[in-house]
Amino acid sequence: AERWFGPVRTARNQRSPSRGCRGWRAGYPGRATPVLRCIGHGGASALAPANTLRSFELAVELGADMVEFDVRRHGGRLLLAHTVLDALRPCCLELDDALAWLSTEGGDGLGLVLDLKSSGIEHAVVDALRRHRLQERAIVTSQRRLPLRRIAETAPAVRTAVSIAGRLSRAVQRWGEWRDEVVADLRAGRHRAVMAHRRLVDGDLVDRVRDAGAELYAWTARRPADVAALARLQPDGIVTTDPRLLAAPQRAGR
Repeated sequence: AERWFGPVRTARNQRSPSRGCRGWRAGYPGRATPVLRCIGHGGASALAPANTLRSFELAVELGADMVEFDVRRHGGRLLLAHTVLDALRPCCLELDDALAWLSTEGGDGLGLVLDLKSSGIEHAVVDALRRHRLQERAIVTSQRRLPLRRIAETAPAVRTAVSIAGRLSRAVQRWGEWRDEVVADLRAGRHRAVMAHRRLVDGDLVDRVRDAGAELYAWTARRPADVAALARLQPDGIVTTDPRLLAAPQRAGR
């Protein structure tokens, strides 16, 4: 069985390489059998509405290793919604309902990446993960460092990843020399992974994050050319709106 993080994947929940991107291995130095993980953005948001069970089902069918989804508080509820407008949709999925599905056979052992979009929800999100026994399969991420530090202090078993976006976002979050600061945080154990916008990912960042003993995930690839360029840099995973994009390079190389 292949260890990714947390539980060990078994043959029962691994998919055939020809059906998706699970098991796509990349041979870069320093790791015996590294795996480039396919992370479905909102599930498979190029094919179904993001942050819905249908989108998650498609991600499973297409062989994604993980699904990434947004969590925000609205009207006293934790919802899967990227924006406030998304949260106003009458069919907006509640976090508990999403986690209940992901914890069953339907979720097929998927890893989870929960992107916090509201302030002050980190403890409620961790509690929800614990209720559904999903904390070992989850990474909690945010562009804000404070909620991630709170999780590290109160729930150190839950993996966290700092998310790095464009210049405006970095200015708002008061990043200076952000690469140096991120690596320092990783070495200090404040985070276990980095989620970086695809345009920020290069060989230097991959090497520095890996040297710090952490993982690097690139977001969000929407075109085959984006996936191919990122795959050559060999991060630990790529967030994509269409998991089929990560299956194509593997099939071509077989």
